[in-house]
Amino acid sequence: MQYGMPTLIENKSLEDNAKLCQRLGLQFVELNMSFPEYQLKQLEQTDHLFRIADETGIYYTIHLDENLDIASFNPMIAKAYRETVRRTINAVKKLVPLRDRYGDPKQPVTLNMHMNHGINVTLPDRIIPLYERDMDTYLKSFIAFRSMCDEWIGNDEIMIAVENTDGFRDYEKRAIELLLESPHFGLTWDIGHSKATHEKDLPYLMEHQDHLYHFHIHDGTEDPPKNHQALGDGTIDLKERLELAKRRNARCVLETKTIAALQKSVAWLHDNGMWE
Repeated sequence: MQYGMPTLIENKSLEDNAKLCQRLGLQFVELNMSFPEYQLKQLEQTDHLFRIADETGIYYTIHLDENLDIASFNPMIAKAYRETVRRTINAVKKLVPLRDRYGDPKQPVTLNMHMNHGINVTLPDRIIPLYERDMDTYLKSFIAFRSMCDEWIGNDEIMIAVENTDGFRDYEKRAIELLLESPHFGLTWDIGHSKATHEKDLPYLMEHQDHLYHFHIHDGTEDPPKNHQALGDGTIDLKERLELAKRRNARCVLETKTIAALQKSVAWLHDNGMWE
């Protein structure tokens, strides 16, 4: 099992995150592009990333900007997000050797991606998502995006993994089906988000479990809905989820939000025989 950590707001720099990762015995840091210090300009400074990785014996995965909206009806916005993905892929291609050096060469380097729900229009009796109303336009954007990513990634061992957040919408499921036709796309199961939304995504994820390549592991509860808790602080059957991740040879991010919760989660893995 390859365990890593997210970008933590308590850490002010990549060095701080990498040193914590090393100290806890984790293998990688997932760099979140929603943070100002992990924008394209920084990710493209691969010599700097290599130096820190080699000093600490870790590698990287990427969390694409959480506002990523490649299907925006505004063509300038959609183009900017697609260009962001293209340049991120080009940077990650240079970082693949770090995976080979410090990780598992059998696991593709992951770019984690959220589905943007788009804009909703609220009527007196119902809410209508614009992406659902203009489904054909929405789906064509994902078909085009898939083709672009296939070209950009080429033969490199890079996977864009779509993460569940607060429940996939039906129109999003159709778009994901189109993405999964490409070998360069897979799924991330965020088990905490899943629990906090009463496991509404569980049937879909189980139906497509052969596409699971990445896990966000944190504890959570349904009532009240909570996630990003330290392992052992919620009600998720963590061992069952981790056993599935192991069968899938998936990479696992211990996605807590504080250093203390991350430390507690690592201790839980050791105490419960889930650390290899």
